[in-house]
Amino acid sequence: MSAAISTEVSAQDATQPQPRPPLLNGLRLSDLRLSAVLAPLAVGAAFLGGWQLAVDGLGIDPYIVPAPSAIWDQLVAARSNIVDGMVVTGRNALLGMLLGGLVGVLGAVVSSMVKVVDQMAVPIVAALSVVPIVALAPVLYTMFGAAVDTGRIVVAALAVSIPVYLNTLRGLRQVSAVHRELMWAYAATPTQVVRTVTLPTATPYVFTGLRIASSLAVISALIAEYFGGPVGGLGKAITSAASSSNYPLAWAYVTGSIVLGLAFYVVTLLVELWFARHAPRT
Repeated sequence: MSAAISTEVSAQDATQPQPRPPLLNGLRLSDLRLSAVLAPLAVGAAFLGGWQLAVDGLGIDPYIVPAPSAIWDQLVAARSNIVDGMVVTGRNALLGMLLGGLVGVLGAVVSSMVKVVDQMAVPIVAALSVVPIVALAPVLYTMFGAAVDTGRIVVAALAVSIPVYLNTLRGLRQVSAVHRELMWAYAATPTQVVRTVTLPTATPYVFTGLRIASSLAVISALIAEYFGGPVGGLGKAITSAASSSNYPLAWAYVTGSIVLGLAFYVVTLLVELWFARHAPRT
């Protein structure tokens, strides 16, 4: 009887294929063209040139917006401090991203398996997604202490966990009922179903959540630095430079934060591309 059920389910699976969506629509590193790199560089160069001309021609004061040349001078002069700040902020963002990603994936797996948990998590996730960092960071500094980076890491983890949870849960719900029935026919345990069917199907969605969260982790860790905690990090450096009216230096630290956010996104993208190349096809 079980063999007949397995044969019937297998036949249905063959006639109604449910391919999982490819990561990045099948994009590979070899698919990147030179024009895809040169085009944004040309736009960026034109933007910086127009910015420089506007500041020089209109006589815009540095406290409104400094010239790119002045920002570049500060980037070169304070490069060691900028790199140190990027290391501090990057470490907090990375730890928060790892923690938030783990919590988001595990929470999505539990919600997909237990309907009650799924229903209970909806208002909690909705509430956490709108918690302002401005209000949360001082509270966390009071809880964990202002001498450690724990509050900043928690803020980054919270920002990361929401998009990872939502995208992973969506991916887990894409599993075809035929595939689940096939696993049940093989007497697979719930853990085996999650490991062999649901998680591989949800992998593209997990990476989508991580790509979105990679920049959020940097932004959240950076903003959390504005409201206390240990001295160090790009957020503290930006506020210190702005309070001393050294606006080109403040913009130089802002540039460092932009580079850091882009680095997080690019690394996450490269990991996804590597996984797309080496992951077994299902």
